[in-house]
Amino acid sequence: MTRIAIVKKRECNPAGCGGYLCAKVCPVNRKGEDCIKPSPINQKAQIDEALCIGCGICPNRCPFQAIDIINLPEELQKEPIHRYGQNGFALYSLPTPMFGKVVGVLGVNGIGKSTAIKIVAGVLKPNLGRTDGSEAGYDELISFFKGTEAQNFFEKVRDGKITTSYKPQTVDSIPKQFSGTVKELLSKADQKGMLDKVVELLELEKIVNSDIKSISGGELQRVAIAATVLKKANLYIFDEPTSYLDIKQRIKVSKFIRGLADAETAVLVIEHDMIILDYITDLVHIMYGKEGGFGVVSMPKTTRMGINIFLDGYLKEENMRFRDYPIKFAAKPPVQKAGKDVQCGWSGVQKKLGNFSLSADKGEVYKNDVIGLVGENGIGKTSFVKILADVTKPDAGKIDGKVTVSYKPQYLEGGDDLVMTALGDALDKYDAQIIRPLNIKPLLMKKLNELSGGELQRVAIALCLSRKADLYLLDEPSAYLDVEQRIRVSKIIADVMEHKGTSALVVDHDLIFIDYLSKKLLVFEGEPAVHGSVAGPFDMQEGMNKFLTGLEITMRREEEILRPRINKPGSQKDREQRSANKLYYA
Repeated sequence: MTRIAIVKKRECNPAGCGGYLCAKVCPVNRKGEDCIKPSPINQKAQIDEALCIGCGICPNRCPFQAIDIINLPEELQKEPIHRYGQNGFALYSLPTPMFGKVVGVLGVNGIGKSTAIKIVAGVLKPNLGRTDGSEAGYDELISFFKGTEAQNFFEKVRDGKITTSYKPQTVDSIPKQFSGTVKELLSKADQKGMLDKVVELLELEKIVNSDIKSISGGELQRVAIAATVLKKANLYIFDEPTSYLDIKQRIKVSKFIRGLADAETAVLVIEHDMIILDYITDLVHIMYGKEGGFGVVSMPKTTRMGINIFLDGYLKEENMRFRDYPIKFAAKPPVQKAGKDVQCGWSGVQKKLGNFSLSADKGEVYKNDVIGLVGENGIGKTSFVKILADVTKPDAGKIDGKVTVSYKPQYLEGGDDLVMTALGDALDKYDAQIIRPLNIKPLLMKKLNELSGGELQRVAIALCLSRKADLYLLDEPSAYLDVEQRIRVSKIIADVMEHKGTSALVVDHDLIFIDYLSKKLLVFEGEPAVHGSVAGPFDMQEGMNKFLTGLEITMRREEEILRPRINKPGSQKDREQRSANKLYYA
């Protein structure tokens, strides 16, 4: 059996465990051989995979959960396409771009998606598992992938027939690398002479003369997409193109990216929003393995089949179960108000914020309610949440009911505190209900400012839900989380509200997340940055019908597993639902 040993360098702390506890308990070491020893490079633990017997003692005894010993599937007998040094993450196989198609990559965080597309994009040179620092040449890659679509792809790359344009995941680094206006940045990227057209299609006219350092995350994302598309290429790669975007922008960007694929152009996309992934792609690769350990890319599937397989957790062709439970959806009956106590309410709320005004006529939140807040960016969702949280005072109207509020803001800040200090007694009170499901334990000894975006988000959610309150307000809790984490968080929020007899208001742009989580909806309408109005709460059918009217789309449920999907414009199902005025799950 082939196995790999993973040592997480950030977590490994020899001084904290009394000096290489893993080596002290290793049966091979105790026989006199050096299976585990200090690395000469960084003094972290180093494991000789050839000597490792896979006993499982060292990962179980490591107090920092820094070691994984992984028995690989039988199919993975050859060397990986890339490995991050000895005892580092290993990637097996790659997604394959196809001309005329938009190909998606679906998988959890830490499974190698970004590594895989960086290799395809030519940003990262693969090493075929070698740990001596040498890179693989194109002839080696062609031989490695002999008999597959990837062989044909790398032959074209070698022969100069493929030119790639790549949008990375982290768009917030752009202002650090470039100074000037949006127009100046896009002019440098414009190899097609299509700047004005792309600016119009991505609705960047209002910010084209703005300094790149002054624009929002959503605007920065669209600028990054524009810069990518303005380059002359026949392979466009987008790593999480809808982060920071509201649902209306996500749909427009999806249509725009779909329009790039033709007989001479291929498109590759990583996306965690399954509604959008379904809408934008023709085929998907599923990535599975062990987070932080190894990743495997499946053969391409049709998008519908691929997403359903991912939710089921079982790849039939590969005979591989990569999750021990399926993710299931359920059709929701209308939620009745009868017999429920009012938690809080509002009436005649008015608020002026610079040139923006917000109004909310009348509404109520009942105990055990989980209410989704939907609407465009800049329409007042966060401002309304802050009014309910008493962070901001309304200019007129009133908030009814004396409630204590726990608030998770949209933008998260780290600090020098350890995670275990920040969470305090939540670690004991909510270990089974919040801490373990959110996988907080491996983060406890890290400082808040050392966490990734997804790690900080999970800690912020845990902190918000563990506080004692009547009303929980969570602003964009799905940001930075992968598909599985989003579903898990939605379950945790619902369970905590049920257990405590309290209520939650959740702002988010992922419609599957909102659908999975919410019992009711608040719908925000108006003109972004000018005026917003709050309507509802509505039951899900009425609220989504109202919301989707503004988006000009209809949605149905997948027949077998009840997964929400966007109908293709003009399809029979789309026409049927429009004629019945049931835009949501007719």
